[in-house]
Amino acid sequence: MAKSMRTLRATPRTSHEAEFVRLLLGNTGRTPLHTAFSDFCELAALSFSNAVDLLQHEKREARYMAIVSKYRREEVERFPQMLAELVHMHENEFGDHLGRLFQALELSNHWVGQFFTPYPLARLMAGMTAGDVAAQVRERGFVTVSEPACGAGGMLIAFAEAVLDQGVNYQQAMHATAIDIDALAVHMAYVQLAIRHVPAIVVHGNALTLEEWGHWVTPAHVLGGWDRRLRRPAGAATTHEVPTVDTAGTMEAQSDRGETTQSSPDDLPALAREAVLARRAEQLGLF
Repeated sequence: MAKSMRTLRATPRTSHEAEFVRLLLGNTGRTPLHTAFSDFCELAALSFSNAVDLLQHEKREARYMAIVSKYRREEVERFPQMLAELVHMHENEFGDHLGRLFQALELSNHWVGQFFTPYPLARLMAGMTAGDVAAQVRERGFVTVSEPACGAGGMLIAFAEAVLDQGVNYQQAMHATAIDIDALAVHMAYVQLAIRHVPAIVVHGNALTLEEWGHWVTPAHVLGGWDRRLRRPAGAATTHEVPTVDTAGTMEAQSDRGETTQSSPDDLPALAREAVLARRAEQLGLF
């Protein structure tokens, strides 16, 4: 195998991390470690996307089959097992689990020193910048957050945790726009946001030039009708509900009266989001 458990930069913290690494290394007999990890992330992303995004299903299904064709049957069967271990990690705690594994496996050496912000630091920054989320939701109906260099999505996951800490259900009242120039980072962020059920658009593109090579919408984005919600006309009066979570985890709704306002596209991530939404609206009109 390309690596053993003893050569990891950091010892796996949980049995699920250890099992994920064991399964990943099992697929490195004929395949470089960085390729096996990248293929896992893309296959997981394709699986989530193909379950909900009919606009891109055919092309992405073909891509899925092209990747798995490189592996033997027993190797292909390890990929969903790895996804199950990643889901368990997210069930146990918030965190940038793929980013941590990326660093522990020293994959940054292959991707020219790419480094992801440690989650505790991301969590601190999110707590400092979230503001009064409930007030924002009462005013606008939801809160939006953008990350123009999203990496594995750690900052957005941390923001979702900060929203939840305020008693607001981020799965219904928060929408994220994530952009990264690196395809692997896009797949990592998309998979983790999908597992966390964060409504999000993840753009493979350049936040500075607004070039875009692809986009991914999470299951929470599709199931929550966010293509429509984000394009709702400004100024339409409506009753905004603030989905909250009590200490027992039971969701409640608090209603208030307010005006729907469309977020001003005053930053590049917002412009990228609008471009994706416009194109999706045009494609949906064909059905």
